[in-house]
Amino acid sequence: MANETNEIFDRDTILDLVVNIIPLFIIFFFIVAFIVFNPFGVETLATGIQFGLLIAPFILLAILTYISGKAISGAEKNYTVYLPGQATVSGAKPLHDLEAEAEGDEPQLEAGDEQSETES
Repeated sequence: MANETNEIFDRDTILDLVVNIIPLFIIFFFIVAFIVFNPFGVETLATGIQFGLLIAPFILLAILTYISGKAISGAEKNYTVYLPGQATVSGAKPLHDLEAEAEGDEPQLEAGDEQSETES
C-alpha cells in the first residue's frame, strides 16, 4: 500500500478516510441547507446556536481527518505493512513484497543465475 510518491493523500489513504469524509459532506449539506432554506426563522441566539452546532463539529472533524491522513500515510511509508490480520503470523510476507511479486518488478533470481549474469 505504500506508494513511492510524495502525495499525502494517495488513493489508499483516501479510502481509509472515507469514514470521516462522508460525515463532512453531510454536515456541509445541512449548513448550506439551513443558509438557503431557513426553516426556523431568524432569531439571533437560536440561529447562532444552530450554526455553532454544525460549524464547530465540521471544523473539528476536518482537522481530525487531515491529521489522521498524515498519520496513516506516514505509517505506511515508515513501517512494515502487512495484510489485515497477518502482522503476528509467523512467515507472513510484508505487503510491499507481495505487491512486487504480483507486478513482476522484482525478478526472482536463483543463486546460479546471479553468477551467470556477473560473468557475462
